[in-house]
Amino acid sequence: MGLSENTSQTKILLESGTNELEIMEFTISGEVFGINVAKVREILMAQEVKKMPNSHDVVEGVFKPRDEIITVIDLGKYLNLPKPKDIGHDIFIVTHFNKLNFAFRVNSVVGIDRVSWKDIKKPDRVIYGGDEGAATGIAEYKDRLITILDFEKIIAEISPESSIQFEAIEKLGDRKCNDKTILIVEDSMLLSKLIIECLHKAGYKNTVKADNGQEAWDYLLEVKTCGDPIENHVSCIVSDIEMPLMDGHRLTKLVKEDSVLKDIPLILFSSLISEEIRIKGQALGADEQITKPEIVNLVSIIDRLTEK
Repeated sequence: MGLSENTSQTKILLESGTNELEIMEFTISGEVFGINVAKVREILMAQEVKKMPNSHDVVEGVFKPRDEIITVIDLGKYLNLPKPKDIGHDIFIVTHFNKLNFAFRVNSVVGIDRVSWKDIKKPDRVIYGGDEGAATGIAEYKDRLITILDFEKIIAEISPESSIQFEAIEKLGDRKCNDKTILIVEDSMLLSKLIIECLHKAGYKNTVKADNGQEAWDYLLEVKTCGDPIENHVSCIVSDIEMPLMDGHRLTKLVKEDSVLKDIPLILFSSLISEEIRIKGQALGADEQITKPEIVNLVSIIDRLTEK
């Protein structure tokens, strides 16, 4: 039943820059959902959980597989889905991203599919509640649609202190305004808003927002053909990796193989930066790679890469 860390992070890693990903399909109350396999550490049969006082409503409690304590989140409850009568065969999907481990209770794991980001569409914002909703994409696979959930947003709502902290920028002290233009490529409305607010606070008032790698690439092609110097329109690119239509690795590959655009500093800012993912990013030419939510580190890197 186990999906080992080695399997999830090494064997299933795809060739760099192909714009593909592996999705693990799972079910809750008969509905089909997906998670990027790169976020999955292992899958376990559901175990007894110790309740924690004053915890978030969707936090079941904690359990201790081996030598670590992991928080368990009832994903069906978060999504307001009815609880199945039989939960005796439930599964814990143990995840690792943003340098944190969480377990999500689901009803069953179906299998793993390879899909292209081109076949993943941004969902309607009202799907599964909230201003943006908990779905980051809808994947078309064979004869069905798979809802890919935004696990970063879920954790940010349950544990805000684990997400990007606007207050952290204040530690940088007084900073001068900077006229360099930073291109932010991020599909999560919540995270892009936080990143842009933090950069503005840090003095980078000129920001351009793209919702995915394809939007960013279209913008860069316009910049390239407009006749102005590139630096007038973009001095640095900060890109997520997981995004519908085109992911950050594919965007990096396109930028760094382009004779005009290749000198633009490109930073991969993602919850997925592991040693294997880092090797992948280096091979594609990324200038820096850092893990969310290290926003102060991001600002320092932008400072260094845009100094002239």
